[in-house]
Amino acid sequence: MSKLVLDLDFRDEGAWRAFFGQREENLRLIEETFGVRIQARGSRVQVEGDSDALNRVETLLRQLLSLINDGYDLRKKDLEFTIRMVMNRQGERVKEVFSQGIYIPSKKKLITPKSLQQKVYVDAIKNYDIVFAIGPAGTGKTYLAMAMAVSYLLRREVERIILTRPAVEAGEKLGFLPGDILEKVNPYLRPLYDALYDMVDWSKAENFLEKGIIEVAPLAFMRGRTLNNSF
Repeated sequence: MSKLVLDLDFRDEGAWRAFFGQREENLRLIEETFGVRIQARGSRVQVEGDSDALNRVETLLRQLLSLINDGYDLRKKDLEFTIRMVMNRQGERVKEVFSQGIYIPSKKKLITPKSLQQKVYVDAIKNYDIVFAIGPAGTGKTYLAMAMAVSYLLRREVERIILTRPAVEAGEKLGFLPGDILEKVNPYLRPLYDALYDMVDWSKAENFLEKGIIEVAPLAFMRGRTLNNSF
């Protein structure tokens, strides 16, 4: 069994508390994941385990320290994601991924890609006018696109957001459903609303929708539209 001793330079006491977590819960999670033993006294951390585990834990701790000292508000799911990256030998890219966060001014919220593929997706949205994202449900396609759109709108880089998606599943018909067109298609557009309300206060979102600053429409209605200065 090998031993590793690290002297960590924390920005302030708040960074120290964020690094270790409540009752050192962050260290306990790292211990369980990598099969090591960690002892901390002040800013000195001692890790015992096999050499491969020590190398990964050192990479993890230094990446976490860098993020926290830069002011990132580390949450448990961020730590779990960072651990996964280190275990997949992508630990040196942790800060690169987190630095691509999407800032939402209305809620002072930072949304970060949770995988290298999501980072590539966010980079593509920043660099290209049209981006196609293909993947299974729950991989962040709609959510990240909405985050980018809201961020651009609130920073006044665009004047409006137009959200659209196919309004029916394959083989379904809308004609005999009750209600007007919005009442018919709203259930199909619900994922867009869910993402929107998660990023913008309800009253502000409703105001944007009422004024047409944010418009939600079925894909079939987009033919012939002019989308100048829109996301």
